[in-house]
Amino acid sequence: MESLNKEIREYTLQLSQGHIQKAYRGILSFMSELRTNLERNYPDYTLSSMYAGYLDMSYFAFTPLQLKRKKLKIAIVYLHGENRFEAWLTGFNRQTQTEVIESLREKDLKQFTLSETGTGVDSIIAYPIIKRPNFNKPEHLKQQIEINTLLFIKEMDNLLK
Repeated sequence: MESLNKEIREYTLQLSQGHIQKAYRGILSFMSELRTNLERNYPDYTLSSMYAGYLDMSYFAFTPLQLKRKKLKIAIVYLHGENRFEAWLTGFNRQTQTEVIESLREKDLKQFTLSETGTGVDSIIAYPIIKRPNFNKPEHLKQQIEINTLLFIKEMDNLLK
């Protein structure tokens, strides 16, 4: 295992080049704009504040009333290490998450995969909605995320009936 000092030297070297900061700020700015657009376009949905993360993931919740009533949320998640957007069905808490996972275990989930409960697992179902985001076309990317998230919500509604 590398020493922490060696890891920090590499981290400092990478930061000195400036690319990481620019990319991180760009991602967070994009996510903030996406959140604002969704809040404006879907006033009946509940949106959380944005979680910036630790260069692992950044996300915010975007939840329709019918899922909120079931103590569920939809999270729009950017995974930094994979450069991918995912939509996650999550519970308000671990108990809800576990109960919903158990209730879905025997259902035909189609193209979706059920998450396994465990430490650090926050999703009930995680589904890639944009596998190769093009941040150079932000308006198009926002539209694609919105469309794919709404489709995911519809699919989750159908699964939970």
